[in-house]
Amino acid sequence: MVLIKEFRIVLPMTVEEYQVAQLYSVAEASKNETGGGEGIEVIHNEPYTQEECGQSMYDGTQIKDGQYTHKIFHLASKVPAFIRWLAPKGSLEVHEKAWNAYPFCRTVVTNPDYMRENFEIKIESWHIADDMGELENVHKLPPELLAKREVIRIDIANDPVGNKDYKREEDPKLFHSEKTGRGPLTNDWKKAARPVMCAYKLVTVRFKWFGLQNRVEKFIQTGERRIFTNFHRQVFCWIDKWYGLSMEDIRAIEEKTKKELDKKRQDGEVCGTTAD
Repeated sequence: MVLIKEFRIVLPMTVEEYQVAQLYSVAEASKNETGGGEGIEVIHNEPYTQEECGQSMYDGTQIKDGQYTHKIFHLASKVPAFIRWLAPKGSLEVHEKAWNAYPFCRTVVTNPDYMRENFEIKIESWHIADDMGELENVHKLPPELLAKREVIRIDIANDPVGNKDYKREEDPKLFHSEKTGRGPLTNDWKKAARPVMCAYKLVTVRFKWFGLQNRVEKFIQTGERRIFTNFHRQVFCWIDKWYGLSMEDIRAIEEKTKKELDKKRQDGEVCGTTAD
């Protein structure tokens, strides 16, 4: 099974702001999802060179210098019950490796200890300024992959959010930024949004597990949309927390967060998003 979904998320901020916003929000969200033996373990967070990466995009262009991260996600309660029931103890860990050559980023998620080559999620992101999500083929996919791709648009203000995920303080229709004056976002907020940008996230899923293809396909489809929607609502509603931070500030926050995650994973209680 191979799924190709392109999520397009329009945001009321600049591409430069989003670089800081995304990294800040990843660090904060990681803390919210970690505790009681579950959550995120940061293995590497360091610069890499184009030569060390050695990977190319679909048009043959090599991925440029950037920041490399390797994380392990200790899942357990964060996967569906039918997978927990089938998978042996200790197998519910996934590895995430990312090469962030902003405004491009490639993230690869695998399960090397159990499913090995039978499971891979690849997320390739382009962040485009002054764009409303109308570029037809920003990833330069060849015709055979373009024919399989499904485009999914996410509206951070108007798309429905589940009761378990909804937080009033993270509702773009209610939030107003004291620092920037942005928000609340109205039903037709995109018409007047300035600044504006679009994150194009191409998700390619390769999965091979006899008897579970359809159920896992449905879980991935709904799960990715849920993650992208909730995360980008946070990115916007946390604007007064990250606005004005430098990349040096972000690296310091990431280092502090790594230490907090290690402690929470050992001592805290299970928290954050669950699958069911």
